[in-house]
Formats: sequence, C-alpha cells, structure tokens
Amino acid sequence: MKLRYSALYVAMSLALAPCLAQAAEQGTAPQDSAARATPAKTNKKVQQLATVEVSATKRETPLEKTPVAVSAISADTLDKQRTMTVQDLTPLVPGLQATSEGDHGVVTLTMRGIGNDSAKTEYADPEVAIFVDGVYTARAEAAAGLLLDMDSVEVLRGPQGTLWGRNSTAGAISFQTAKPDIGGDASGYAQIEAGNYNQTGARAAMNLPVSDTFAMRVAVAHEQHDGYVDYQNPATELPSVAQQQATYLASGGTLANFRPIDPNQFEQNGAKYNAQDQSAARVSARWQPNDAFRWDLSYEYFIDRGTPSLSLMQTPRHGQSFWSALIDTPPYLHRNSGTLRSRMDWNIGDSMELSYIAGVNRFSGEGNFDQDVGVQVPTSFTTGASYQADRTNSSNYSSYSHELDLKSRGEQTVDWIVGAYYGHEDNNIRFDIPIMNGTQYGSVSWQGSFIQPEELVNSTALFGQATWNMSDHWHLTGGLRWSKDEKRNIDGRGWGWDYDASVPQLPIAPSTIPGPATGFAVSTYNDAKYSKGQWTWLGRIDTDIGEHGMLYASVSTGYKSGGTQDAGTLYRPEKLTNYEIGAKFTFLDGHLTWNNAAYYENFKDFQLSAPITYPNGNRGLGFSNVSGSTKVAGFESELAYQGANDRANLVLSYIPKKTLGTLVYAGSNDYQGLPPCAPQSGIASCMDISGNDLAHAPTVSLSAIYEHDFVLPSGARVTPRFSGQYQSMQWLSPFNLGSGDQQKAYFRGDLSLRYTEPQDRWWISVYSQNFTDEKVRTNAGRFQMPDGSFQYVSEYLAPRTYGIQFGTSF
Repeated sequence: MKLRYSALYVAMSLALAPCLAQAAEQGTAPQDSAARATPAKTNKKVQQLATVEVSATKRETPLEKTPVAVSAISADTLDKQRTMTVQDLTPLVPGLQATSEGDHGVVTLTMRGIGNDSAKTEYADPEVAIFVDGVYTARAEAAAGLLLDMDSVEVLRGPQGTLWGRNSTAGAISFQTAKPDIGGDASGYAQIEAGNYNQTGARAAMNLPVSDTFAMRVAVAHEQHDGYVDYQNPATELPSVAQQQATYLASGGTLANFRPIDPNQFEQNGAKYNAQDQSAARVSARWQPNDAFRWDLSYEYFIDRGTPSLSLMQTPRHGQSFWSALIDTPPYLHRNSGTLRSRMDWNIGDSMELSYIAGVNRFSGEGNFDQDVGVQVPTSFTTGASYQADRTNSSNYSSYSHELDLKSRGEQTVDWIVGAYYGHEDNNIRFDIPIMNGTQYGSVSWQGSFIQPEELVNSTALFGQATWNMSDHWHLTGGLRWSKDEKRNIDGRGWGWDYDASVPQLPIAPSTIPGPATGFAVSTYNDAKYSKGQWTWLGRIDTDIGEHGMLYASVSTGYKSGGTQDAGTLYRPEKLTNYEIGAKFTFLDGHLTWNNAAYYENFKDFQLSAPITYPNGNRGLGFSNVSGSTKVAGFESELAYQGANDRANLVLSYIPKKTLGTLVYAGSNDYQGLPPCAPQSGIASCMDISGNDLAHAPTVSLSAIYEHDFVLPSGARVTPRFSGQYQSMQWLSPFNLGSGDQQKAYFRGDLSLRYTEPQDRWWISVYSQNFTDEKVRTNAGRFQMPDGSFQYVSEYLAPRTYGIQFGTSF
C-alpha cells in the first residue's frame, strides 16, 4: 500500500524530525518530567506492584486493595506488547476475547464467555462497555483509535452498573489517555517503525505547559501495512469457455444469451483485504486555576482507510495458498470518527467532590466486502456459484452523553457516590446486499436494501453506591441503579427483490432507489418503539488478611437493554446475576502480586442475533432471547512479578461451564444448509442449540510474559521479551457444528529484543509477532457446495509479522 501523504502524516513527520535529531545528540542531558506518559521510556527504579492504583471504584485505590476483578495495564506494557487496537488486549486480560466482522469492519468483544455480534449494526448494545476518560463509546471501532497516547487501561469484569454511567452485563474497559502536565516541562516522546507487508508506523506526543494553571498535550499516530490476502488468478480456476457454454445450455439457457465469464471482473491488483491504513490525532488541555477545580478537555479524530478482514477457506482449493482468495468484489473501507470529551472536577470543602463528564461523538462509515469470499467457482456466468457483495453505502452514528457524580472525599466511616447519566444516539444506515447466480452478470438470486433513516436511543440512569468501613479490616458495600432505555426505529424499511420479469436483472447499485420501478418491494416495515426500566444492584463484603492480602465476596445483577429489530418486532432485555469471590495477595515487599476470582453467572433472556432468511425468501437481522438460564462458571488468576531486572506475568482463565439455555429455533445465513424450520419459527432454516456451549469461551486460556534486562558496563540495557498465549479448543458459534466451527487448541507467541541507551534517551527494538505463524480463527461460517458438501470459512488473526522500532524521549 502506498503511503498516504495526508496533512496528519506530514504533521507527524514534522513532529518527529526534531525528536530524532535530538536523540542523536549524545552529549545532550535528558530533560526530566515527573508526570508524563512516555511508553518509550523505562523507569529504572523498581516499582512496587502493590502501589499500582486504579479507578475501578471511581476512586484512586491500590489495585491490591480494590475488591473488584480488574486488570490494570500500564502504558509501558501497551507499548512493549505493540497493543494497537482493542483486539490486541486479549492476551493481557483473563477471559477477554475479540472477534472481527468483515462486512462491517468492526470488533466485537466477549468477556467470561459472554458477548454477541449484535453491536456490529445500528442496533443493540454490547455486553462489554467501553469508556475513554469516563465517556461511554457506543462503537468499539471508534474507541481509543490506535490506542493513541494512553496512560493506562483498566478492564473490569462482571456487571458495573452501580458505578459507571452506562450499564453493562459482562464487564467494562476503561481507557485513560495521557493528560497534560501543568507542572512539567515541554517534553514528550516519538517512535517510528517498519516491518514486513510494507508495514510502517509513527507515533509522537508532546506536553506543552502554557502557564502555572494551563497546559496542553498533542498526540498523533499513523499505522499501515499491506493486506495479507493475495488474489488468485481466475485463469487457473475458471472452466474453459467450451465448458461454460455446455453447462449454461444444460441449465436451460440458449446459445443466443450465452456470454463467457470475463476474467477482468475478478480482482487481481489493487488494495488487498486485511490491510491497515489508520491515523489518529488528539489535542488535550488541562486548566486548574486552583486546588479545588480542574477541567480536562480533549478532541480526538480517527481516520480508517484500510480494508476489511476477509474470511478464508479453511481448506484451500488444490494448488492455492492459504492466504489467498478468488475475489470479485474489491475491498473498501472509509471511516471517520471525531470525539470531544470533557471532565470537570470540583472539591466541595474537604468532604465531597462533584464531577461532570460529557462527550460527543460523530462516526461515519462506508464499506464494500466480498461476502461470498470466492468459495464457489462459477461454472458459467449464471451457474455454479453465488456472487454476493455486502455494501455499507452509508452509516452515520451521532451520540452524546452527560454524567454527574457526587462522592465523598477523605477518610470516612461511609464512602459514598451518587450519580445521574443520560445518553443519546441518533443513527442511520443504508446497507445493500446483491446476490446473483454465478457471477455479477448472472440472474438475480435475491437482493435487498436495508434503509434505516433514523434509529434513536435514549438511556437514562440514576445510580449510587456506599461502602461502610465497619473497622480497619472489614468493609460492606451496597449499590443500586435504575435504568430506563428507549429505542425507536422511524421509517425503517427492508426492501427485497420482487422477481418482476420486466425489470433488468442487475446488481443493486448505490444510486439505485429501491421501489417497483427498480424491481423491489417492501419486505419489512421496521417502525417500532421499545421502552423499559430496570433496577439492578450490588452487595459486597471484603476484609483484609493481615497487611498483604484481602478477600471479597459479592453478588451483583446486570442488565442489557432490549430493543427493536427488522419487521418492527421487539426483543426482551437480558438480565444477569453474578456471584463472585476473590482474593488478592502481595509478596516480596510488594514486588509480587497474585489476584484471583471465581465466579458464577446466571443469565435470563440471553440475547443472540444473526442475519436470517424469512419463509418468503427475504432477509433481515433477527434477535432471539434464549429461554431458561444461560450459565457460566469460571476461575481467573493473575500473577505479576517485578524485580530489579526481571518482569513476569501469568494470566489464567478457566471456564469449565458455559452453557446456553433453551433456543429451539436458531438460524443464521452465515451457516448454509441448516434444516428447514417449523412455520411458527418465522425463519426459513434453523436448528435447536439448547444446551450448547457458548462461542469464544475456551475452557483454558493461559498467557505468559517475561522480560529481563541485561545491564551492560556502560549502563545501557538489552532486554529480550517473550509473550505467549495458549488456548484450548473453543467454539466459534453457538451452533457447535463440528471441527469447522471451532478453533482447535493453539499456542501463539511474540518475541522482541530492545536496546536502551544508558540515559534512557532512546531505544531500538526488533520484534516478531506470531513467530510460530499460527493460523488462529476468530469466527466461522459455511457454504453449501453444489455437490451438497460444506466448505467452512473463517477470519484469522494476522500471520507472522516482524519489524524494527526506534523511539526517543525528550
């Protein structure tokens, strides 16, 4: 992929130039800033892990004294792990899985076995809520673009509604960006990198103190690489013209209407699937006129011009490489996201603090995706295969939120917090699906257009939590939340092909206006309104075990809103009761920590969604509520060590039970060849998945990270680093359809070697990610072939990559 010389990239280059020049000046003494986030810089002082603080309870508390299942990830770890997206967090957090969905180019998250792909559309809410600087982000792909200039990441597991503005059932991820440092110097960092697949990247951030009360911070990033998927040569796959003609005539065609397949309709050059081309920039400001008031304000812009991730045949055709496909729909992705975030904190005397948190986001996206992924090879221009292109003509998501928190300060017998939240979304989308027999020049199999001009979401909540410090060692906590969610679909329509012989059979184009004149009829009227309130609560007790340990036990409930779906029908809210016990210990004078949690989750009306076909042949997105109890039980453990020259982490997730409740009629167009469904189901094909295992929930997941500093006589350091993850077999869908619908047990590892000069002014590193070149599936689907057999496809994590990085602090 050619480098895009955008204004952002030029600005980054200008920012990097003086930094790299300064790094070369060996005689210049380094400047010091006590409070800047510089992932390129390593602190030689050995940190006591017991002193790491988190804000999981909306207060700054030591991680080891916080009675919540939470993982804290530092900026240094994010940098060394090359954590670029939300999806890259999975090896660092027990029970966290992330999958990508190519046709929408989004990331969906699963925690403790609970997640769903419904958040990839303008509908529904994710089970795992994402917050950036306390502001809820409805779209995972717009959150924390490129994880730009982060100070820390906290991953909270279990329901979080009694403290966080937006309710969530499975958990929450809280990103904290690096803030301007009023008392610091003009300082920052910069880094560049290059690798295989023409990978290039650059990041830079700078702290700019303006006065004794005001400072700014500017951060920029760009990452790009070529696509991983090569294009197959159609000349080696297509039958001869004579064979095409014979097949077409045998199917009932006439010689007058025959046309040979044009090889030029297949992609052979241009941008490849699975390419990255993303840029992000953020400007932050902090104003603190006195000790009682502080205002943080930031604006962030994210641009994505990469390409979607393509599903590949699990078993390639003879003579074809694994990372290749026969493609007749060129990839396209065009996404922009702009976010304004604001937080004001007032100290009211010595005993209270008032916070106002607000955010506004505008996200837009377009895309084009080869949904048939070249599995079937056409035998003529209208037989032997299906041409399907999933195209997002336009999608626009606007949201804003307000949150007001009032909490106690200082040492109190009762620590308390009360809050109010309001969030609003206004979304619209047009999504087209042309499906043609054979090739795009064949006859129409089915095609449709889904036009949702206005999807409104209003979410209101009141919440509170109090902790009674019964003694120095015993603490009792209770929390309560009331949520009210309203969702409306206004004038939404699904349009389906009407099979009017007088209308030319052409694939629907972005300019096509669906209607009788173009061969379409309304298939679904989607106007609907959903409105419901729900109470949720938390009860917890915790106690200290001496000076270096604590135990806690909690019972909490969670709630995920129901909503509207295609055809104007409603689906019910999802409810959860979570039982949890945990223990946290520190050893070796705070240099070794061991945190554990065991949990049991009981879901009622668990939500599943999938693209479906109705009995009349039209299509839509269907939501189902799983009856009975969906149950998950597991154990997770995190062991961390930090010594003078050694750092190590072990992260374990064990989920022996992950069982769906009762769902007799489960369908999905992603899985062709399901049995015909009973008429009362309302869908054409389905199967009973009652009691099946949940998807993306391996029984065992174990991550290990180790690095060691070899200190040279000059004071420089050479640091080899290993990071690896083992996961046992996991299902890729709740259908549990056999080996094609699962990811077998695997190990995937990363290696790096870093040299840091004696004064910590610059460093250089070489790395290899997925050095074992493991092929790891993140989802699955299947196609029914002309002979009745099934061919499974999957999206995969990246193949082996390697490169070199250079960074400097100034």
